[in-house]
Amino acid sequence: MPAVGRVVSRAAQQPALALFALGLVGMGLLALVYGDFAMGWQPVAPWFPARTLLAYGSGVLMVVCGAGLFFEKTTAWSLRIVLPYLVVWQMLKFPALVVAPKIEGVYLGFGELAVLLAGGWTLFARLAKVEGTSFAWAGSERAVRVARYYFAVWIIPIGLSHMLYLTPTLDLIPSWLPGKVFWAYLTGIGQIASGLGVLFGVLPRVAAFAESVQIFLYTLLIWLPAILMANHNLGPSFAHANRRLSFTAFLISWIIAAGAWAVAQNVPRKEKMSAGGRRS
Repeated sequence: MPAVGRVVSRAAQQPALALFALGLVGMGLLALVYGDFAMGWQPVAPWFPARTLLAYGSGVLMVVCGAGLFFEKTTAWSLRIVLPYLVVWQMLKFPALVVAPKIEGVYLGFGELAVLLAGGWTLFARLAKVEGTSFAWAGSERAVRVARYYFAVWIIPIGLSHMLYLTPTLDLIPSWLPGKVFWAYLTGIGQIASGLGVLFGVLPRVAAFAESVQIFLYTLLIWLPAILMANHNLGPSFAHANRRLSFTAFLISWIIAAGAWAVAQNVPRKEKMSAGGRRS
């Protein structure tokens, strides 16, 4: 039997919990406003029956569960609903890996959701209070480690995409920042280094926080200005589409960063060696 995760207070999971909750509420509101899933993260095929109704349902779920994370009495139940939702969301991206295994962009999209899932799973393990239930394994210390390694593996293709898709990456870098090619490679290599650092235990806590901070910088330096400029010199219809794209990208980046933060703040500050030579 896996060891049950240690008891952790909600306060110990801040600010990741609050950032994660805000991201969920924002994504849910976006689904309710547009009656659709997140652009770029479309998990349901256009031909699926009652697709719009399903999108509205997902929006309600995210808003309700995101709001529930702000209150101690509803945190556990919110996470018990959110984690299966994130697992399903991740699995809906899996067929793309089978259909197009040679396209790196597929691994990028899967990796982004993997970071979100890893963060949600970490918060679930710490706060869902599943001790003594049949789901205790998902709330154990071992589960926290598995989520951490899952996070580490999948941020590597995210970093790799910066170099394989250099032109789109350069287009996203703010125009006021000189040496765009340098920053494209630096950020890509930085994300790969973060993944390897967590995976092989080389300053893993620093590596995980570095990944989270980097994604938050993308959110603030790329997607926040995109929202502010969405209506600039654009026709009404194009401005509407551009505004939706900018808000979606901002919220996706936000919630990925929050997931990474949740993983990072649960990486032990220093692993201790037991008498038998095993890490604890």
